[in-house]
Amino acid sequence: MSEPIRFYFRGAVHEVRDAAPTQTVLQHLREDLHCTGTKEGCAEGDCGACTVVVGALGADGQLEMKAVNSCIQLTPTLDGKALFTVEDLQQPDGALHPVQQALVECHGSQCGFCTPGFAMSLWGMYLKQEGRRPERKEIDDCLSGNLCRCTGYRPIIDAAGRMTELPRVEFDAAHVTSQLAGLKRDALAIYSAQGQTFMAPRTLGELAQLRAEHPRATLLAGSTDVGLWITKQMRDLEGIIYLGHVDALKFVREADGLLDIGAGVSLEDAYNALCEHYPQELGELRQRFASLPIRQAGTLGGNVANGSPIGDSMPWLIALSAQVVLHSVRGERVLALEDLYLDYMKKDLAADEFVLSVRVPLPRPNVAFRTYKLAKRFDQDISAVCAAFAFTLDRGVVTGARIAFGGMAGTPKRAARAESLLAGRRWDEAALADAMRALAEDYAPLSDMRASSEYRMKTAQNLLRRFWLETRSDAPLAADAVNAFACRA
Repeated sequence: MSEPIRFYFRGAVHEVRDAAPTQTVLQHLREDLHCTGTKEGCAEGDCGACTVVVGALGADGQLEMKAVNSCIQLTPTLDGKALFTVEDLQQPDGALHPVQQALVECHGSQCGFCTPGFAMSLWGMYLKQEGRRPERKEIDDCLSGNLCRCTGYRPIIDAAGRMTELPRVEFDAAHVTSQLAGLKRDALAIYSAQGQTFMAPRTLGELAQLRAEHPRATLLAGSTDVGLWITKQMRDLEGIIYLGHVDALKFVREADGLLDIGAGVSLEDAYNALCEHYPQELGELRQRFASLPIRQAGTLGGNVANGSPIGDSMPWLIALSAQVVLHSVRGERVLALEDLYLDYMKKDLAADEFVLSVRVPLPRPNVAFRTYKLAKRFDQDISAVCAAFAFTLDRGVVTGARIAFGGMAGTPKRAARAESLLAGRRWDEAALADAMRALAEDYAPLSDMRASSEYRMKTAQNLLRRFWLETRSDAPLAADAVNAFACRA
């Protein structure tokens, strides 16, 4: 029996009974609720014009407010949550919210089409700042998912600082929390409309049973990829199993030298946890992986399960010898992550299995680890090449080498030939030259809109050289040399 979608919206509980399960939140806002402040720019989570803030109760019962892209989020995923749009910022007396007032004062809007999205991203940060003026790095990260075509970003960045100087407007988190507590479901919920079904389990057992009964259904986590199947590829999905309410998938725990990250943990939370252990090695990649709204919606487990050859998580996970835990009604099995990927978008994953967690080795003595991303833009761009290196070095000798690249083959792939040539050799320029040449035997990259095959090969070789410059034992690397080779790569 179908149950309605219920979420908190404009001070009341809103119910949806007849929208297609694949309808996006943006479509529901504009077409059904006639809330046209939220705009559609790209319909793929890139431009940020559609940004809204969604409130949900975390596994600990605390309210979490996150800016997300409504153009790729599906309406049924709002069940049990709260939805806020730019129309909610206006105060009861008609006054502008400090976020809006700051944009006015700093001339942060020109044509205005992108402005609602900027306002909602800034509001998401405003709620977390609690009156503290944000640092420039925080502002850049907050706005990484919002594109402006005409004004330029300087006035908007100014507004991000100005908004904290205006009289503060408090958000009634306690009221929203109490409303969401009343909407919480304790068992499987099924929503059906227009010939499609959306299934939302609450427990690991319910999820495993549903997967066994519906092996052709689409598993949906953050919708950062599946959303594009719908908006760009116009796919018909044979049922949807939503993972967002399964708290058993939302854990981060440390044991036996591993950081075990549940498949339901957001990319933002996963990378924050990882950066506590690998701050220098993963810090820049975390910022460049995607925009904040994408990181707040997507999950590390979903990124791994998708297995895109240009996904940025897999190369460094493979270089570190990460493992993936698969679960089904038949039990669990553990694979080396590299063994999960068989061919382009083909995985060693049975029809009734799903990713339970990803286990990442913690830093180990004598292991030099780096990861590098090359793309046309610094923020929010798909890699042309993503490289990761993890070498075990003993007094300048390579006792173990793991080299992995994304964007160089049909799967995230190790450089087996280059690794074997380095085994037992001193980590010197001669060994480096041999390994660089061997990369041409390990990979035959394609040319596409992001890069030519020649560019990919040359930059992959140059990134290996950069790694050598940063990790060789005979001489420290000057900062200007790093920058020089970064530019050459």
